[in-house]
Order: sequence, then structure tokens, then C-alpha cells
Amino acid sequence: MKKKDVMKVRKRAAGLLEKASIVLTAKEKENIEVSDFGLNDTEHVGLQVVIYENNDRYCAKEIVLFPRQICPEHRHPALSEQNIGKQETFRCRWGEVCLYVEGEPTRKPKAVVPQKYKEHLTSWHEIVLRPGDQYTIKPNTLHWFQAGSRGAVVSEFSSTSDDESDIWTDPTLVRMPVID
Repeated sequence: MKKKDVMKVRKRAAGLLEKASIVLTAKEKENIEVSDFGLNDTEHVGLQVVIYENNDRYCAKEIVLFPRQICPEHRHPALSEQNIGKQETFRCRWGEVCLYVEGEPTRKPKAVVPQKYKEHLTSWHEIVLRPGDQYTIKPNTLHWFQAGSRGAVVSEFSSTSDDESDIWTDPTLVRMPVID
């Protein structure tokens, strides 16, 4: 991604956080993490994240998704006998997000996915989260999510986040972009 594109995405994400009445410091706005997963297609696939805390016990962050933007399918595997993998709770703050997890596929899911990204989405059990709704994902559970037509802001509360250990269904994805 080009630096100017990252800056535009950060500004847009800050706007959605403001709509959700989430106040950020100037430094937090400057440090909004932008990921295009190496696809250079943030209109369809991407993630914008504000990390408040990530230590050896827990993690707290805000996830911003633009309208119909997808966070690709992945899982958080066990890292050791003592660490069974990341468990995360998503709480919708603004907009709508459709979360897809392992289980009985939903007959008519709400997801709108460009054909070129469908082959790497295998979990189709749909949980729809609206403001105030939350859902907990157990460790090592395949999942992906997509914002509704207005976008979404989701708070994530989890055990320690170790993005480098995540396993993506599409093995070509990279979590953090290379910025030109």
C-alpha cells in the first residue's frame, strides 16, 4: 500500500469511530492499524484496528470495517500446551457485522462477497451482530466477518493477540501491508 492510501484509510476509519461515539486521542488516530492482507483492495477486504492494550494476559481493541468490507477467514491455533490459542469476544458498537463460524451453514446468508474471494471462505454459520450484541469465539475456530451496508465498529476483548500465529484459509494473505 502507498503511504497516502494508508493515511486516507486511517482518516476514514477515524470517521466511523467518531460516528460510534468512540473518542480517540490524536496518537491513537495516527496509529490506526490498516491491513489490506496484501490484496490492495480495501474496499472489499481489509481491517482497521485501534489497539488499546495487548499484553501477556489480555487484549482490547476496536475493529473498524467499511461497508461490506471483509476480514478473511482464519483461526487462532494453540501456541503451546499452556496456551490453547486466542479466545475473543466481539461486541458490536455501531453498524452491523455478520460473523461466520464453523457450524450448520445458514441457508440465506447476508454476506455479499465478490466471486474472487469466495473460494477461501468455508465457514457459513451466520451470527448477525448489531449494537449491543456480542459473541465469543473459542480458540482454533475458523471464522471470518463482514460489515453491513453502512460499515461497522466492533470492540474485541480477547486473550493475548499474536497476529503472526493466525492461520488464514488463504495461505497467500499477509496480515500487515508493506507500505511504500
